[in-house]
Amino acid sequence: MIRKLFKYIAILLVLTIAALFIWGYAGDIPAKELRAKYANEESEFVDLGGGLTVHLRDEGPKDAPAIILLHGSNASLHTWQEWVKRLSAKYRVISYDQPGHGLTGPHPEHCYSAKCFTDVVNQVAVNRGLGKFILGGNSMGGWVSWEYAKTYPGKLNGLVLVDASGAPHAQPRDLPIGFRIMQTPVINQISTFITPRSVIEKSLHASVSKADYIDDAEIDQYWELQRYPGNRDATLERFTSYGDRDNAPVPDAVKALPSLIIWGDEDKLVPVSSAAWFQKQLPNNTVHIYKGVGHIPMQEVGGKSASDIMAWMDKLSKPTGAE
Repeated sequence: MIRKLFKYIAILLVLTIAALFIWGYAGDIPAKELRAKYANEESEFVDLGGGLTVHLRDEGPKDAPAIILLHGSNASLHTWQEWVKRLSAKYRVISYDQPGHGLTGPHPEHCYSAKCFTDVVNQVAVNRGLGKFILGGNSMGGWVSWEYAKTYPGKLNGLVLVDASGAPHAQPRDLPIGFRIMQTPVINQISTFITPRSVIEKSLHASVSKADYIDDAEIDQYWELQRYPGNRDATLERFTSYGDRDNAPVPDAVKALPSLIIWGDEDKLVPVSSAAWFQKQLPNNTVHIYKGVGHIPMQEVGGKSASDIMAWMDKLSKPTGAE
């Protein structure tokens, strides 16, 4: 009887695995193919040393005040397109695919700690010949920006946090299915080769409130860039290496930084209460909370959010005492 039971369980397991493969198997896409599709005339592939080559775009006047923009988890530099289009008419705008994302691919040392991500910010700034600059990020990119500001406040002219992770004890209201999969033991191991397009689509829609911009091309972009060789393994490594957020007192130099805090009041991933926490840490702030907007304001309300950061940067770059 026991033998038969084990036999049935084994058969069921094999059938389940076979069904999963049929339903959602998605192999890696060659890097050359993805670069041909998702790089453009502004794209550079910059060797930062140590085996790390970063996909980067450096747009706008090279002698203008500079801002570096960092995308969120499982996204890419493409998420900033509306901001880049508006800001680059007047400012130098640098965006890049962070390690484990987009056309950059995995970190050569498999390092996805705050230090490794902030080190890459430094390397990019040095490569671009920047002195002081503004740093901004969305979601995970906001966390990296926050960690960078606490470590190197003297290198920044300002800080922009867009639905940023990093606030202690911030709990999502409704985690999208893709994120739940990455946090589930065993199942998350399978996600490195079983990645149904439908899961990407559902996760995108669950992350936003204004989904008009999400079309087939947007879904394909997320789905295909996750299949850049090594990116899915990097995502798994990153999710399993996250630790508790830093509760150490914020240095006075960080508190003095001019800061722009942007949030969607319907963000299900990083609740708007996190915006209030960052406001307390960064008293020299300007805050915009958008009603009916979710986790990605720079795409959900691209025009409005781009206008707001432009106005903030214009004020920041105006000489003291100027009218």
